Amino acid sequence: MLRAAGVGVGDEVVVPAFGNVEVAEAVAQAGALPVFADIDPVTYCLDVSAVEAAVNSRTAAVVVVHRFGRRADIARLHELGQRHGLFVLEQGESEAPYDEMAQRRERAAYLDAKLKGVRTPDGGDGHTYQQYVVRVPGNGRPDRDAFARALRAKAVECRVPVKTPVHRLPEFRRCVSLPETERAADETLALPVEASLTKREMQRIVSACNALGGLLQPAF
Repeated sequence: MLRAAGVGVGDEVVVPAFGNVEVAEAVAQAGALPVFADIDPVTYCLDVSAVEAAVNSRTAAVVVVHRFGRRADIARLHELGQRHGLFVLEQGESEAPYDEMAQRRERAAYLDAKLKGVRTPDGGDGHTYQQYVVRVPGNGRPDRDAFARALRAKAVECRVPVKTPVHRLPEFRRCVSLPETERAADETLALPVEASLTKREMQRIVSACNALGGLLQPAF
């Protein structure tokens, strides 16, 4: 896709570091240099202001990745691209069938109303809850990881959505300030929200999380 857009050697492409390494790898395979920009802390997608700050005379494109069922501010990103003469390429997530999406939203609303001690996601406009991602603020301690271990011990499946931001990986290590990316990598945890979950399973998730919430005392 990048080569078809004319991106190649000597070009720079703005990409998120919060996510899969494949995007940066695709840029490198095209002969270009991936340049990492920070994310919006609510959507976990590229922050428009951060992208603009990363643009220079060598920038040829921006790769926008929609995350967890939330969409990036694609209208503003396209406007930025037009202003600077950049290709704006989107990478989406596979959409669930409408009925499944509706059930995910129903389960997400239940978790929103019942969970304590964690920051629930901002549903926003059109959130499809491909993943239900909460924040477990660390307060200087690895609370998210301890929280996840405790949930798994109670038979609640959960996972860290992004274990290592791409700019921390050896092959793409950069001296760049990405505070929201770093914070999200340290604090985010994906809880079950599948349409197949029963009411009893949802209650078990809430009970297990809320039993741990008092240990965290996060600063909201």
